[in-house]
Amino acid sequence: MFTGIVEECGEVESFVRSGEGRRLTVRCGFASDNVATGDSVAVDGCCLTVVEHGGGRLAFDLLEESVRRTRFGTFAGGEGVNLERSVALGGKMGGHIVTGHIDTTGTVESIERKGADIRMAFRHDADYSRYVVEKGSIAINGVSLTVGGCGEGTFFVWLIPHTLEVTNLGALGEGSAVNLEFDIVAKHLEKLALPYIAASGGGAPGAGDAGENPLPQD
Repeated sequence: MFTGIVEECGEVESFVRSGEGRRLTVRCGFASDNVATGDSVAVDGCCLTVVEHGGGRLAFDLLEESVRRTRFGTFAGGEGVNLERSVALGGKMGGHIVTGHIDTTGTVESIERKGADIRMAFRHDADYSRYVVEKGSIAINGVSLTVGGCGEGTFFVWLIPHTLEVTNLGALGEGSAVNLEFDIVAKHLEKLALPYIAASGGGAPGAGDAGENPLPQD
């Protein structure tokens, strides 16, 4: 489990096919600091398992499902990625509950500067709109953020200068792809409520419930 509070912005060294999967190698500062083979690290919000580490590098093997669900298919050498180690029991919950299982990708629709702050709007598959609420939480490239407002297939967030400086969100432009993870609590509540909604004659709140949208595993 993660909190969405990014520890550092690493750099993609390579992303190549390895056997039947793909191997992602990232350069970062904490590669030799309390990281072991088998540990979970969120890379742009996607929970991945460390398969090699040392020399300022971390390596991960990815399933094709993870590549399909994320923006990883567009990775190029030198690209910045947000990194967070899994939260320790009793650690600080500075953001919100982030599983590291990406639901889908979104696209930056607009970026507007309002004084020192940035208003960044995103577009995504409208089937997920029911999980996005004003003042609710969302993880964008693994960064825990508060939804400023939302519509059908769209939402926006406010970004302070610090967030732009310490994450890769500052490098985004209009049309950039991002990884999105919606609130896991909302998804569980929906699944629990669906049988009661159906029994009362109501319909499902939207297409694609949790059973139709399996989350990728690391």
